[in-house]
Amino acid sequence: MSVTVVGSLNEDVLVAVGRLPGRGETVVGREAVLAPGGKGANQAAAAGRLAGSAVAMVGRVGDDPAGERQRAALADAGVDTALVLATPGHPTGSATIPVEDGSGENLIVVVPGANAALTRADVDVAAVQRAAVVLLQLEVPLATVQAAADAASGTVVLTPAPPQPLPPELLQRVAVLVPNEHELVQLAGADPAPRTPAELAALARTLGAAATVVTLGSRGALVVPEDGPVLLQAPPPVEAVDTTGAGDCFSGALGTALARGADLAAAVREAVAAAALSTTGPGARGALPDAAAVAGVLPRVPAATRVG
Repeated sequence: MSVTVVGSLNEDVLVAVGRLPGRGETVVGREAVLAPGGKGANQAAAAGRLAGSAVAMVGRVGDDPAGERQRAALADAGVDTALVLATPGHPTGSATIPVEDGSGENLIVVVPGANAALTRADVDVAAVQRAAVVLLQLEVPLATVQAAADAASGTVVLTPAPPQPLPPELLQRVAVLVPNEHELVQLAGADPAPRTPAELAALARTLGAAATVVTLGSRGALVVPEDGPVLLQAPPPVEAVDTTGAGDCFSGALGTALARGADLAAAVREAVAAAALSTTGPGARGALPDAAAVAGVLPRVPAATRVG
């Protein structure tokens, strides 16, 4: 089993607030904390915690203390960081994240920094070419994402965030597309509106990926295979503290399960369990579970239900 993540590494500034601000509004934060982040690095850390080994990260950081902190945090999670390259002249990427007390809901503003300098040559490497699963996101240049998908011989899993139009040649290389509900609506060019699981599944099948898994927050995930029944997989009950990075944990856990040989429905079952556990601590990585924790909560995961 091997998982390689190609993507972003950021230093997060987590700001605790009584409530999230509206447009044009100022709120006063209670405290600010620095934490490792970036969609790619979060996925790699989640996979590393679950797999224990055989997880690699490909990306770029600045030639600065923040970059060293990001590499060290990934190494602590069991991730091989040999292909995380320092980039003179660019700062390490950053994200500012206000987190609402009580609900754990958040807003995120990302500054790419060195992530924007990741090139096609950086991803044309054996770690990508030979991985059982390659996890991709869209916080690095789209041309680099396409190059990584083209180089991969294993299963390609793409989290289309932040959302942008996806070329058909990229979708043809994607085995599992993992948008959240809002990203799915944007990618499908649909109007924002409440939708039933069956309506979301119909949208997902317009995108052109072989299979789609739509993450639905506290409702779990919708499994839309290329053929066969659509499934709604609810998560186990937990007391959420902070939802930052839960989707990244989901993708990391999904990739780890697929690399181990699980089918898509079983992999999603593990992923909703891991993502739920990840919300029980602060920050994107404050409560990333290991394999034993996920195994312990799996009996509390409800059975998936058929949609339509």
